[in-house]
This record gives sequence, structure tokens and C-alpha cells, in this order.
Amino acid sequence: MKSPMPPKRPNRRLPLTIRQVYGHSMLPVLPPGTVVYGWRWFRRLKPGDIVIFLHNDKEKIKRIDKIKNDKVYVIGDHEGASTDSRHFGWLDSRAIVAKVIWPHAPKHRAEGVD
Repeated sequence: MKSPMPPKRPNRRLPLTIRQVYGHSMLPVLPPGTVVYGWRWFRRLKPGDIVIFLHNDKEKIKRIDKIKNDKVYVIGDHEGASTDSRHFGWLDSRAIVAKVIWPHAPKHRAEGVD
């Protein structure tokens, strides 16, 4: 007789996620190789927040430019090197995986980059 399978644990995601930046779309604020910490259990998002989101089965890191209803418009800080909402449109807010909490990367550090 087979032993019974142990009960399944509920799928609980850890609150913190750690990712590394690839590509140049978030220069100069987040250069390639930068390690970022994201908080999955965020409550509110606002323009200027940097987020990790899913798009075409890939995680991407961009800054929120606009929020409208349950949609977010994300852009990279380095416009010329970024594929973002200017190319694929608004995202459903459920696509957001985490809000980047470290390093602190205010929007004013990216202004003037093209």
C-alpha cells in the first residue's frame, strides 16, 4: 500500500523578490548589473514608482508614468533604449509583480536622458 501524499501547502509568495537589471533602458538610474529589491505585498502604486512586471512571459523593470483605473503606463528612463508602454500600450495592474524598494531611484535622477 502506498503512503498517502502529504497535504499541499498553500502557495504563499515571499514578500521580497531580488532581481538584476539587464539592458540599458533604466540608465542612468539603474545601470545593467544593478541588483534591485522588490516588495510583492505593495498596497498602492503611484507615478514615479519603479516596478517589476510581466510582459510576454518576461519580467521587466520600468518606471510608472501614468495610472488610469486599473491600468498602468510604464516607461524606461532611457527612452532610446527602452521597449515600454509607448510600444505595447497600457498594462493591467495585475501584471505588476513587485514595487522596487531598493535602490531608491527618484525620477529626477533620470530626467534629461534620451
